[in-house]
Amino acid sequence: MVLSFQQAGDLLDKLAEPFPEVLFEGLNGGVNILEDAVADPEFPQGEMYVLGEYCDGLLGRYINLYYGSFAALAEREDWSLEDWSGELEKTLSHELTHHMEARSGLHALDDKDEAEMAAWRAEYGVDEQ
Repeated sequence: MVLSFQQAGDLLDKLAEPFPEVLFEGLNGGVNILEDAVADPEFPQGEMYVLGEYCDGLLGRYINLYYGSFAALAEREDWSLEDWSGELEKTLSHELTHHMEARSGLHALDDKDEAEMAAWRAEYGVDEQ
């Protein structure tokens, strides 16, 4: 099933409610769900999508989740509502962890993400850029 953009946003709002407020402190740009599908350009088209990203720069700190990326995977993998909930919650949690680590000067999740991407590159035979 592919949720509409509005349904995904409503679900994300519901999933974010139980998270402690302290996790959102310092996110002056909040958590945003954008319509974009963001295909990872390092991989064959449609094989790898960016689901979310933590942004920390001139415009402040904020999290973007990409509805179109979730929708592309949902269509390809025939997701249920439970799948949508699990993937949105997992991605939000992941990006909030980046936020907390950035505020603390840590980078363990960045290191883990890079190791995971290196493994995916090796599996797909993609050279690191």
